[in-house]
Amino acid sequence: MVAAADLTKKRCVACESGVPALSADEVKRLLPAVPAWSLTADDKRIRREWRVRDFVTALEFFQRVGQIAEEEDHHPDLHLVGYRNVAIEIWTHAVGGLTENDFILAAKIDQLPVALKEAQGFGTLSPGLGAPTSS
Repeated sequence: MVAAADLTKKRCVACESGVPALSADEVKRLLPAVPAWSLTADDKRIRREWRVRDFVTALEFFQRVGQIAEEEDHHPDLHLVGYRNVAIEIWTHAVGGLTENDFILAAKIDQLPVALKEAQGFGTLSPGLGAPTSS
């Protein structure tokens, strides 16, 4: 099984046209390495959602995601709805589906801390854990 730590050590590689998307079996092998992410209904993207503290927190988080995306030259779809509901979808546009690059980027995004909105106050998403902790 592939671990998130294995993915974060890798770099995204340029996809040339003609490179195939991952098979369903390959996706099933990689998905457990990024457990907070799920396949979209069409099985062509991975998606993760957060409810962050506020609008500014969401924008700051997207800025940090953008820095990683630029470093990797692999760019996710970023969604901000209702001023604090954040979602990120990752897929490889050139192949119309998933490649290992998508899982590399997801694992690196998972390392970013972000302040979450909680019912009982505020918490921080611990890097790589996907669960809020008290701040």
